[in-house]
Amino acid sequence: MLKLLIYIVVGWILYKLVFEFIIPVYNSTKLVRRQVRDMQQHMREQFEQQQQQQAPPSPPPSPKPRDKGDYIDFEEIK
Repeated sequence: MLKLLIYIVVGWILYKLVFEFIIPVYNSTKLVRRQVRDMQQHMREQFEQQQQQQAPPSPPPSPKPRDKGDYIDFEEIK
């Protein structure tokens, strides 16, 4: 009789462990993985869209030639 009672209690504990802890954790993990994968895919698509929308970088503007205007080279006077 005592053995049967122990088996029932152990079975009940295993039942509670499996159905109230292990299965919900498994489902939550699966859901989070799916959401992370979807978010990564979404970010990848956005990145690719941005890459397509950006025009190729234009060459940097050439430097303006310096206007020598009023500049006089220094010459040492002896």
